[in-house]
Amino acid sequence: MKNVVHPFMVLAIVAAMTGCQKPQPIDTVPAVDLERFMGDWYVIASIPTVFEKNAFNALENYRLDTDGTVITTFTYNKGAFDGPPKTFKARGFVRPDSGNALWGMQFIWPFKAEYRIIFLTPDYDQTVIGRSKRDYVWVMARTPTIPAEDFQRIVDLLTAVGYDVDKLQSVPQQPIDQR
Repeated sequence: MKNVVHPFMVLAIVAAMTGCQKPQPIDTVPAVDLERFMGDWYVIASIPTVFEKNAFNALENYRLDTDGTVITTFTYNKGAFDGPPKTFKARGFVRPDSGNALWGMQFIWPFKAEYRIIFLTPDYDQTVIGRSKRDYVWVMARTPTIPAEDFQRIVDLLTAVGYDVDKLQSVPQQPIDQR
């Protein structure tokens, strides 16, 4: 009897081999001054998680806790500027020897999601948070909008590191005095 390899077995082996390969990590910024990074960040655009779809006025707030973790509060209006407010809390665990640019973000104990600060302007006005899986990304700023040329530079960066920028969605932001 001949040794015959079934085509589906070959396909299964190839799928298993490629599925087991971890994506290359995205480089983080060299160093983050945590004190300067704390505060409010408007979400300008994202490849959103299921919880963030159809978010308006999305705002991420970071506060450094006495134990060195980062208390994170994410708020937004669901579906419209006047939609129901939603709030999610998480805790960021800064990874040692990462220049404070790599965190484990914990929404549910004991699981920690990868959180990589992959872009940060020198004045701490704009940042990009990414993941090695390239499944989610957040473009954030200290203001509700950023100049178009800055946004394009960030889109170019995301393309260069392997994100599918066609999945990037703008997050509508309303001025604070109109909320």
